[in-house]
Amino acid sequence: LSVAYIYTQMTDTSELACTYACLMLHDAGLPVTADGIAKIVGAANIQLEPFWPNLFAGVVGSQDLDDLILNAGAVAGGSGDAGEGGADAKEATPEVVKSPTPEESSGGGMGFSFFDSS
Repeated sequence: LSVAYIYTQMTDTSELACTYACLMLHDAGLPVTADGIAKIVGAANIQLEPFWPNLFAGVVGSQDLDDLILNAGAVAGGSGDAGEGGADAKEATPEVVKSPTPEESSGGGMGFSFFDSS
């Protein structure tokens, strides 16, 4: 096994452990703190680098977790021309595309059609 693979596995495990610890603290109605995350991860006997609980507590502790959980799959509107999402997208009606009539799709006046029997 390579060192990079082992480090990636450790990082994934650390992130998941901290994520679950944050969810457990929130579910119990307790504040999400670095000490709380470290205690839960330690009780699960998971070894992680000491910066992970502080990182997660800093990011998650300042957020409303209920809002994050409920909007986890929501797409944020972009900037500029690319993103016209958000509340305006819900109000927009889809554009109706006109399907071609049989006269329009019969060869366009070139004197032949793929579907003629002759």
